[in-house]
Parts: sequence; C-alpha cells; structure tokens
Amino acid sequence: MTVAVAHSDTDQGKEALRRAAAEAALHGEPLAVLHIVPGLEDRSTEIPGIEARVREALADHPDLALEVHTAAEGHSVAGALVDLASEIDASLLVIGSRRRSAVGKLLLGSTVQRVLLDAPMPVLVVKAASD
Repeated sequence: MTVAVAHSDTDQGKEALRRAAAEAALHGEPLAVLHIVPGLEDRSTEIPGIEARVREALADHPDLALEVHTAAEGHSVAGALVDLASEIDASLLVIGSRRRSAVGKLLLGSTVQRVLLDAPMPVLVVKAASD
C-alpha cells in the first residue's frame, strides 16, 4: 500500500506533505506525491522538478520511498485526486485545508469536501501550523 498526498506549494500543502511523510515512515509505506495540473495537458515532464522540491522539503526522511504522479485536472481537482489515489491503490490520502471563518466552518472547501465524500480510502485533512 501507499500513502498519497495532494501536492501544492502552499502552507497547507507543505504541512500535508510533512504529515504524509510521517505517516508513510511510521507504517513503512512509500509516499506518492499527487500533482494535479490545470487543464487537460500532460505535464509529466515536470516530475523531476517536483521530485527535487519534495526531496528537499523531506530532508528529515532521506530513506523514504517516493513516487511523483501527475494528472490533468480535467473538470475537477477533487475527481483527479481521487482517481489518481485509487489508481495507485493508496491506503491513505492526505490533503491540506486552510482555516475557515465561522460561516466557512459550516462548509469545507469544495475540493476537500468532494474528496472526503468520494474517496474510497481514508482521508486525512491537515491545516498549516500558521492557520
């Protein structure tokens, strides 16, 4: 099995990456970084750059088995994440979320909400420490 994490270059995305790496290390599973790109284009050529940035961010886990997967967003980031996590048979999907106002707490962000509702695997939602 594999721990998957939704990759984004935000505080929430970086915290999700840290937490996913810790979960993968704890359970002796590889970490799959899922990078969803806008539109319908294949951007698999970006994988080496993404992997280098992720390796740098995960200096505390130098021996962690790491895979980077990209997919085109298509019509839905949430759908692309769930599909990609399912394709790699992820045992856990970790995603970042930002803090919400009192009203916003009633509704999660639409992407997070869709992932929680549609993912066949457990989903861990984390927020940045600065939130």
